[in-house]
Amino acid sequence: MLGDQIKMLRIQKGLSINELASLANVSKSYISYIERGIQKEPSPHILAKIAKVLNTTLEELTMNDAFKNKRIDYEWITLLEEGIQHGLKKEDLRLLIDFVKYKQKKLERQ
Repeated sequence: MLGDQIKMLRIQKGLSINELASLANVSKSYISYIERGIQKEPSPHILAKIAKVLNTTLEELTMNDAFKNKRIDYEWITLLEEGIQHGLKKEDLRLLIDFVKYKQKKLERQ
C-alpha cells in the first residue's frame, strides 16, 4: 500500500509526520490520511513533493502498489530488508528457495 511505503521511508529517514509535512509543504493531516489508507488516490503533485523530501522518485514511491499484483506486500519487503541487514545474500535466498522446492516435492511423493 502506498501509505505503508511512505511511512516506511519516513521512518527510515528518521522523520516524524510533522517534519515530513513541513519539509514537503503538505498538511500533516493529509500525510496521515495517506499513511492510514484513508486518502487512497493522492494527487501526483503532492506525492512528488513527498517523494522529494524522502529522497526518492514518484515512480519508486508508487512502485509498491505495482507489487501488490505479484503478492509482494509490506511484510515481505520488511523481511527481505531485515535479512539483507543481517548479511543475507542473493545466493542464500536462492538456496533457501531450492530447499523449499525440494521439501515440497518430497511431500508430494509421500
